Amino acid sequence: MRRFLVGAVLLATVAACADPKSAAPAGDASVVAFDTSAEQVRVTSAKVEAVAAELPAEVRDSGKLVVGNGSAGGGLPPLGFTADDNRTPIGVEIDIAYLVASVLGLRAEVQTTSWENLFLGLDSGKYQVGISNIGVSELRKEKYDFATYRLGLHAFEAKAGSGLKVAGPADIAGKKVAVSSGTLQEAILVDWNRQNTAAGRAPADLKYYQQPADTYLALQSGRIELYLGPNPNGTYHVATQKQTEIVGTVSSSYPVQGLVGITTKKDNGLAKPLADALNAAIADGSYAKVLAKWGLSDEAVPKSLVNPPGLPKDKQK
Repeated sequence: MRRFLVGAVLLATVAACADPKSAAPAGDASVVAFDTSAEQVRVTSAKVEAVAAELPAEVRDSGKLVVGNGSAGGGLPPLGFTADDNRTPIGVEIDIAYLVASVLGLRAEVQTTSWENLFLGLDSGKYQVGISNIGVSELRKEKYDFATYRLGLHAFEAKAGSGLKVAGPADIAGKKVAVSSGTLQEAILVDWNRQNTAAGRAPADLKYYQQPADTYLALQSGRIELYLGPNPNGTYHVATQKQTEIVGTVSSSYPVQGLVGITTKKDNGLAKPLADALNAAIADGSYAKVLAKWGLSDEAVPKSLVNPPGLPKDKQK
């Protein structure tokens, strides 16, 4: 059994949404403990009859919630990935599926697939819902409904003990910052560089690497000072490697607040019961336990929303 045990203290739950432009880190990711065994202790909750009654009859009568998750091929911890047995899907997205299903009185049936096939499966009805770090966007809302369950955040990583803090454009001025090409993170940095230039500050020097290992080697050697990537992956890296620290976060849908949602086919009647199930789990504390288990308490939402404003169409990747 392989376990990452990096302290016993879990991050405190954030009760309010982060500033959509930027947010300071909510806690120290290095104190999170991860269990990557196949023998997962799933966090569940009691069935809420009033919420289960909202389900479309065919879903309620089937007794199961068929969930598509795009973690085929190993996935990305701590979102959705393969346990030590190289077979069992685990991660925060998987646990959210089990939690929501329990509130609805259904059995979670999680099927892993590729990112592209996940949406094909939703379109065809193979999956009733998708739970796979799917960000709410205005373009996706034309075809799908969302019940939100996490903040969408990107994280700035720096070498441990750097003393750096990033809360906005001025904090990256003149610094060497690594980012992946063609990503939402790169678009944010390009926008911040425009703001820095307009304010008379030096723009950040953006650096591009082919592999994450190359990025982290550059960070450790001092060739770069910061790396901007997805917050969940950064949190996991900090906790398991203990060589870096998260020094700031920014909304994944900057300048609006990014939100991640359970995704389902538009107008199929599932979005409201999914949101109500999530809100029941938020109220009874089981939701907070799931996020704390995977070191993502800083991505907690105070309430699940149905189809809130999302990433503008002109920023959709």
